[in-house]
Amino acid sequence: MRELVLGGQKSGKSRWAEGRAAQWLAADARHRAVLLATAQPRDAEMRARIERHRRERAARVPGLETLEVTGAELPQALERQSSPQALVVVDCLTLWLTQLAWPPGRAAAVELETLEAPMQALAQALQAVSGPVVLVGNEIGLGVIPLAAEVRAFVDALGRLNQRVAACCERVTLMVAGCALVVKGLP
Repeated sequence: MRELVLGGQKSGKSRWAEGRAAQWLAADARHRAVLLATAQPRDAEMRARIERHRRERAARVPGLETLEVTGAELPQALERQSSPQALVVVDCLTLWLTQLAWPPGRAAAVELETLEAPMQALAQALQAVSGPVVLVGNEIGLGVIPLAAEVRAFVDALGRLNQRVAACCERVTLMVAGCALVVKGLP
């Protein structure tokens, strides 16, 4: 089973995914769960945020292993970690795409057309997995249309990524204020 969990910032999507991991681990002693974390600590606030998330996640789901992945590594890491006995959580697709669009040390965004290849690689990896996957991402297309062309292009790219991943998933869940709304699949 592959599930995409979308929502706004602080909507409860990561906790939902962690809950899925906790259920998976509790169901069978042979199960393992791994979180592929895509955040990169580019400034002090983000370093503190990542550390807080690590501590809180370890307290909520002690058996959840965390691996940090960057850029183009995500599709390969997903395939490597996947097995019938392992649940893989990817948190989050939005940060992954952001880091591909604005790599460290680069002042301006890359040409967003270059994001098509890594998005396709991720979709192919999702179709090849042999175990369950829960992917977390932001739904940012519900607000005001951004003024900057670069940001509008990113919102479009993220929308394309979300659609592509949703097409690979049996279930899509939208999180709103900590409440889950099943968009695709059975509740």
